[in-house]
Amino acid sequence: MTSQTAPAPLAEIIENFEFLDDWDDRYRYLIELGRTLTPLPETAHNETNRVRGCASQVWLETHVDKDDSGEPRLTFLGDSDAHIVRGLVALTLAIFSGRTARGILDADAHAVFDRLGLGAHLTPQRSNGLRSMVERIKADARGALEAA
Repeated sequence: MTSQTAPAPLAEIIENFEFLDDWDDRYRYLIELGRTLTPLPETAHNETNRVRGCASQVWLETHVDKDDSGEPRLTFLGDSDAHIVRGLVALTLAIFSGRTARGILDADAHAVFDRLGLGAHLTPQRSNGLRSMVERIKADARGALEAA
């Protein structure tokens, strides 16, 4: 498996985000989050990993293993060619990566996005891309459960 710097814990991201009042600062923070991700190798920038529905190029690589109880656990590696979107990838990985398939399906990423005010401050294209990332991750979780 490709090594990638783990995104900051979700609680820390939310706390830092809510501390920033100005949206320019929040965008800069998202960009900084994106910089914490190690780029995927060029071989992972392929059609299989590409997330459809994103205006920018986004790639998610999914790895499935088992937790201690034998339930599928998914880990995601991600990348984008756009700075803010790469930050959104980091945020999305903080929500989902390392969770069980059932945990992923039960997670409400949109509640996190709403809490952070992203819906009101992202372009429609970025909002659609964020939705596409979540749908892709949940589809991978459903697939892992079916294969288990």
